[in-house]
Amino acid sequence: MRMVGDMHISLLSRPLIWRAELSGCTPGCMGSAAIQRWRRRHDKARFVDWSGVGQFSLALCGGVVSFFFTNDNSNREDEPLLADKERQAVNILVDLFERRAPVSFYEGEPLKALATLAYSDINHLQLSAATAFSEISEMDARPVSREALEPILYLLQSPDIKVQHSASAALGNLAVNIENKLLIVRMGGLEPLIRQMLSPNIDAQINSVGCITNLATADENKMRIAKSGALLPLTRLARSREIRVQRNAAGALLNMTHSIEHRQQLIAAGAVPVLVELLASDDPELQYYVTTALSNIAVDEGSRQLLRDTQPTLVDALIHFVQSSTIKVQCQAILTLRNLASDEEYQLQIIKAGGLDSLLPLLHSTYDPLVVSASACLRNLSIHPENEEPILNSGVLPLLVNLITQSGNDEVQCHVISALRNLVANNDADKTPFAEAGLFDHMKIVLSDQNSSEVVIGEMAAALSVFVLDDSLWPYVLSGGFLELLVPLTRSHIVELQYNACATISSLAGKTSESSEACARLVQVWDKPDGGMQSYLAAFLAVDEGMDPLLRSVAIWTVMMLLESESPELVQLVLAHPSIIKNIDKIAQMGSLSETDPRLSAYTSDGGLRNSRGFDSEGYSPEDGDLSDENEDDDDIYQRLESMAQDVVALVQNLDR
Repeated sequence: MRMVGDMHISLLSRPLIWRAELSGCTPGCMGSAAIQRWRRRHDKARFVDWSGVGQFSLALCGGVVSFFFTNDNSNREDEPLLADKERQAVNILVDLFERRAPVSFYEGEPLKALATLAYSDINHLQLSAATAFSEISEMDARPVSREALEPILYLLQSPDIKVQHSASAALGNLAVNIENKLLIVRMGGLEPLIRQMLSPNIDAQINSVGCITNLATADENKMRIAKSGALLPLTRLARSREIRVQRNAAGALLNMTHSIEHRQQLIAAGAVPVLVELLASDDPELQYYVTTALSNIAVDEGSRQLLRDTQPTLVDALIHFVQSSTIKVQCQAILTLRNLASDEEYQLQIIKAGGLDSLLPLLHSTYDPLVVSASACLRNLSIHPENEEPILNSGVLPLLVNLITQSGNDEVQCHVISALRNLVANNDADKTPFAEAGLFDHMKIVLSDQNSSEVVIGEMAAALSVFVLDDSLWPYVLSGGFLELLVPLTRSHIVELQYNACATISSLAGKTSESSEACARLVQVWDKPDGGMQSYLAAFLAVDEGMDPLLRSVAIWTVMMLLESESPELVQLVLAHPSIIKNIDKIAQMGSLSETDPRLSAYTSDGGLRNSRGFDSEGYSPEDGDLSDENEDDDDIYQRLESMAQDVVALVQNLDR
């Protein structure tokens, strides 16, 4: 029996974006008199030396990066003379700030004035331009042109760390916009940012890494970032003693974990042991970035093998975070455990490490994301047969059953019913306690509710197709009124839902040789609701090249079970149908088997019957993939169809004797 698991890629509700924060004065700090005095000094000017200013940190929103002019008259003889175009540019900018009129600094005369300062040989003018760009971009991060980015990228290559500092802040602010992200990288912005990452200056590291964090949210940029050599310094900076650098670096690494190719490149750069080390941090933001990155890395089978072989402390650290006081860290730690639990070894290890004791209380939470995460993890843990006993012994069964109807969350409903499905399929022990806990009552409520989503209905149908194969549960499926709910699902536009509904009905049809109740209930649904069984059987058996061969095979099997039943009424209903047997006969003649083929004598003159009474169904859910056996090619499927059809023809001939 195939177990049902689940994987999860953590995509943040909004991409992880870094914003610059810089303490300082706003333009309003400078009074109009001071501005006038400065303007009268048109032949000489400099901007303030911002010693001590430049505290940047990772944030989703930040303050304003500001600059102002000095009215300090000291050391005027050491100040460089401005060229006419520089003086003119300064006057234009001061006038604009003085008027405080709405204006775009990314085009026209304002941009030309800022570019003049950026390309100046005077360091203070460059610093002023960089600072202005950083402030403007904080307030206005619209899409900009190449002409607007060129002076900022030029300033990024300045030997002055303060100029670099403000220029990278400006790029980081602009890089919240998707068009700007792409343009910055296309114009060669990565190389100077990487050089700045290698700087010993903490502020330079914070800004450059923060900017790359933003650039890495664009899929087109990820490959260029990976190939640029940025992953190694990012990994190194994740070990920085400065928490702001660590956060930014971890955020950049996280943004590179959303595709398998980039995850493999991170592994090659040595990021895995660094991320695991960072789990020891006390900083909730860093914990969140690291657990989310590890959760995504754990999606890949090879990566899980690497984690299992090289990181023996990982599971214990994650279980510790399950009890974190920070909910988003809790959720991500659980999701990481969920992805790890796609492997049998981790399924056992998590339970043995006490993971169940940490997870189960969260199922009582009133916060949906926690319940979703916990139920998803339990779903994967329930796959391993050895985990059935500790899970059921924990007393969680009534809670899981109640969550089917009480959660009100589609994801929780899907995870819970899939976990119950796994627990039932694990072995042949008596599963009556599942029914006694009200499992089928709750399932019927959901299946009867017109507001239930197709995804939830699909999981319910897949679970029923497994429950009906269990000797202790199929009577509950039969007597619970599910046939009337399953027949309409055979006309669903979702193939896997059709398949599971049909497979469950077929398995119940397989009980007709031993259960008079099964016969009676199938007679009741022969022509109702929605045309009943006869309608979908006829539709699936119609000679139509577009019909799914697996739906056709389950229809043939169902007809075979009905003809083998102990109910003359059922047999007569099938034989009297105008197209069912005729179409099966056509399917049987599609092959080249001769009348003497032994498969045509599968039914002896004394009416000997097959031993199998259940359709060969493991249930199907969307994450299982293709409905067909991966080892079975198309020829095998159609040969099997022809063989079953020929068996039915032989049975009909035997009944006519």
